[in-house]
Amino acid sequence: MGLVYLIVFGFLGLSAIYLLIATYSRSVRREKLEKHWDAHPPEGADAADRRAYIEAGMAAYHRGFRRKLIVLVYVIPVIAVAVIIYLTNAN
Repeated sequence: MGLVYLIVFGFLGLSAIYLLIATYSRSVRREKLEKHWDAHPPEGADAADRRAYIEAGMAAYHRGFRRKLIVLVYVIPVIAVAVIIYLTNAN
């Protein structure tokens, strides 16, 4: 029964951590895009162009490799727990 609790509460904890990291990462990327636009605005660009630039940058972020790395929040702790359990019971 202890293993079930570990799996359920571990998944809930890792999900909360994943959501926090993903939200923070998206926020940082959006802020970087906004600052880049504000520092180097094209000639004659308006608010709609700025919004389109930021949305295009966020779409590229969602397809990018960095976003996929956040999934390691699930993988690394599971592997670590499995190795610890294996090494503990190996003797």
